[in-house]
Amino acid sequence: MKKISRLFPIVALLVATSLFLTSCDKEDDDDMNNMPEEKSIAAIASDDPQFTILVDALVKADLVSTLDGDGSFTVFAPTNAAFNELFTALGVNGVEDLSKEALTPILLYHVVGTEAMSSDLSTGYIETLSDDTEDGKGIVVYVEVGNNVMINSNVSVTTADVDASNGVIHIVDKVILPPTVVDIAIQNPGFSILVEAVVKAGLVDALTAPGPFTVFAPTNQAFEDLFAALEISGIDDLSADDLIPILLYHVVEGNILASEVSTGTVPTLNDDDDIEINVSNMGVTLNGSANVIATDVQGANGVVHVIDEVIIPEDD
Repeated sequence: MKKISRLFPIVALLVATSLFLTSCDKEDDDDMNNMPEEKSIAAIASDDPQFTILVDALVKADLVSTLDGDGSFTVFAPTNAAFNELFTALGVNGVEDLSKEALTPILLYHVVGTEAMSSDLSTGYIETLSDDTEDGKGIVVYVEVGNNVMINSNVSVTTADVDASNGVIHIVDKVILPPTVVDIAIQNPGFSILVEAVVKAGLVDALTAPGPFTVFAPTNQAFEDLFAALEISGIDDLSADDLIPILLYHVVEGNILASEVSTGTVPTLNDDDDIEINVSNMGVTLNGSANVIATDVQGANGVVHVIDEVIIPEDD
């Protein structure tokens, strides 16, 4: 009897512990069952009154199923206020005045094909799902990460990291329009001197035309090196007549991606003056000395390749 009495507290403790653990497991199961199911990007937008215009646009463009289905997306989502600002700028009343063909490339320009939380973003170009080009290359957005995240230099991320079952939403305060090759230069501070030159030469309209164009874009440092070689202080010391042949010498007809470049000569828009391209294991050079340092910055009317030297036509 003494042995039994000694065992009784141990047995009671084991039974109590078992009941407690079983109760905890049931509570955990109940908690899991009661947890709200994570919504898709399309569902989150549909449930949020600040995105009613975005949802209307997605419906008209037949893109709801894309953002409601499987995948991993990053969506820069414009608010109703952002869309109304765009409608005012375009002189239209709303989504009903825009066709599916007009809406689709704009909406897809707000979508990246991988999930990128704000902590994953860094300054540079990101390819979007908007591929309204002959080569099917996704048009890029330029992301600047500082005190906050900016898109294409003038669009702010106002709320980041709205998590969804198929990706993430970053709310933005403007509708982001696919850029021309000129817009790409304007949006990147590393091309500010190039932009000054294009404006002074009166070539903005020409380079915002449908194209397509391939632009070999010199950096600010490339222009500074040219100014030093010419012993001038900057663009102010060059006339439009000086600049036009130089700038057109950096433009080739067609949307030529890096994978399509080969060694040889290519005519430019400067009276068909050729540039010499050399492709090697070391990279791509133009006219023997200008190095291509970044490639395939895709715009709506062409592609930009970045070079480290201003190239000059032989007659100039």
